[in-house]
Amino acid sequence: MPLTKEEKKQVLEELREKIDKQKSIAFCDFTGLKVRDLSDIRKAMKNQDCELKVAKKTLIALALKEKSIGADLKKFQGEIAVGFGYKDEVSPFKLLYDFSRKNDKLKLLGGLLNKDFYEKDKAIELAQMPSRDELIAKLLFVPKIPIFDIFNILQRNLSILKVKG
Repeated sequence: MPLTKEEKKQVLEELREKIDKQKSIAFCDFTGLKVRDLSDIRKAMKNQDCELKVAKKTLIALALKEKSIGADLKKFQGEIAVGFGYKDEVSPFKLLYDFSRKNDKLKLLGGLLNKDFYEKDKAIELAQMPSRDELIAKLLFVPKIPIFDIFNILQRNLSILKVKG
């Protein structure tokens, strides 16, 4: 059933608001995906401070154009969903890519990061990068290694002094 003009205006306004808040946008094709699977991916994205929005390509393209973001959506085949990342730039790419590996009906098509469009290959590379939280955890662990070494050396020296003393 086609959308009325009023419904299209409402969808367009929602897209504008989401584009203003986003740090990154991932595009995916969900043709043939079951409603239950679409609900699962929406829940997973919501838990990671992301959002999945299904809209017509023409409305998505119009909202992006109004925000001076260039993306050629005409080359995408099938039904398009847009994953918005609000907290972490990599999260929507990672979540959609991980889900696409489990379910071949979902395909990551590309995305936007800092108003730059990334083709499918680059979007997959982004998805395979560690998340922001993983990088922070790695950075926090790296300085601890020398501290542990120093602590062990001091402990060993103290135990040697106790034996001699």
